[in-house]
Amino acid sequence: MESIGILKEREKQIYRKGEEAFEIECEKKSLAGAVSQRACVFCGSRVVLYPIADALHLIHGPIGCASYTWDIRGALSSGPQLHRMSFSTDLKERDIVFGGEKKLYQALDTLIDLYHPKAAFVYATCIIGIIGDDIDSVCRRASKEKGIPVLPVHSEGFKGTKKDGYKAACEALAHLVGTGSTENIGQYSLNIMGEFNIAGESWTIKKYYEKMGLEVAAVFTGDGRVDKVSRSHGAKLNVVQCSGSMLHLAKLMEEKYAIPYLRVSYFGIEDMSKALYDVAGFFKDNLQIMQRAKEIVREEIGAISPEIKKYKKILSGKRAAIYVGGAFKAFSMIKALRSLGMEVVLAGSQTGNEQDYELLRDMCEEGTVIVDDANPLELSKYCLEKGVDLFVGGVKERPMAYKLGIGFCDHNHERKISLAGYSGMLNFAKEVYASVSSPVWQFAPERGKNNIPKDIMGGYIK
Repeated sequence: MESIGILKEREKQIYRKGEEAFEIECEKKSLAGAVSQRACVFCGSRVVLYPIADALHLIHGPIGCASYTWDIRGALSSGPQLHRMSFSTDLKERDIVFGGEKKLYQALDTLIDLYHPKAAFVYATCIIGIIGDDIDSVCRRASKEKGIPVLPVHSEGFKGTKKDGYKAACEALAHLVGTGSTENIGQYSLNIMGEFNIAGESWTIKKYYEKMGLEVAAVFTGDGRVDKVSRSHGAKLNVVQCSGSMLHLAKLMEEKYAIPYLRVSYFGIEDMSKALYDVAGFFKDNLQIMQRAKEIVREEIGAISPEIKKYKKILSGKRAAIYVGGAFKAFSMIKALRSLGMEVVLAGSQTGNEQDYELLRDMCEEGTVIVDDANPLELSKYCLEKGVDLFVGGVKERPMAYKLGIGFCDHNHERKISLAGYSGMLNFAKEVYASVSSPVWQFAPERGKNNIPKDIMGGYIK
């Protein structure tokens, strides 16, 4: 692999544990020309707000921005499907020269009358930041005339990275939170934050909490509803997963409404159990909540353990690479893969901060490569160097993994299989096993027959 180099400007965003003092740069703008994996600010805001199913989502800008983010998450809804429609003001050259405010107002006027949404989000794209359209004033006018919240989302793409888009989405949601009545929200209530109902995962998590005797006031934003978000300030606790996307809103709600928050993960047996115990521990005045949590953990683990053991027997010793959006997700991924007997040799994220990478370093074994905002060249280099058997990532990494002859598991928002909770861990084990043990890898030129795992030629679990 000597022929493949790393761009000099990227060297400080790559760290090998045990070979050098820990120092990694992060939270910086992507290097131009590096084909970065990071998405833009607009994309970050869109993935957070998109699952609110009864709201209108209008993208103010060229049609390409709407096309790129159409149906961007596998976020399921138990009712309205308005979120799955991608609306755009479709700005042309003339609009850019003379301004697009009139076109934005006309679009809002028409769409609100036609679809009767509970609220509307207006996303500013790059070009809006350049030409200076005052979307705030247009939104105020439309809100006053139509009698619904019309919320500007300041997500001009060039302003930063995907993480800045998360913040823009949280700022927009903050204007909606606190506008509804908190009547009938009980003492033992919480909001689920940073859960987007990919493949129905919010429903699984919600059932766990309800079995514990807790009321879920709102979900931010999976299978979300405007009315529930508006009254979410009545909950007694915010439970934050995917902290990169929702931690900002949790902190705003703590400051304004004195609602404490807990950071959790719903992926893997260990972290799923800890999430239930941590939440039960918060409501410590009700001992039945903790007792029910223990019962759920015992029953759920007992139900999946026999099958997990089968997969672990075959997967033990295999090597895995992880590249995900938030570093918090990577922590759970490492634990889950270790529970299957696998070794993580490459770990990275798009939005991790220095504290995240310090924790990641402590979790990883000697020699593990840790990367921030990686690009395909770097990921390919280290996957081949480390002899990776499985790559866990998103849609951008799938073609790369397959071309290298490496099994792949989609852990991003395009997937159709639930990976949250105990049933999700079993789904994950099945997918990892099926991908790593597929006979197709004997035909991969990068690996060849000499590198085929021994279980491939007939080791399938019946």
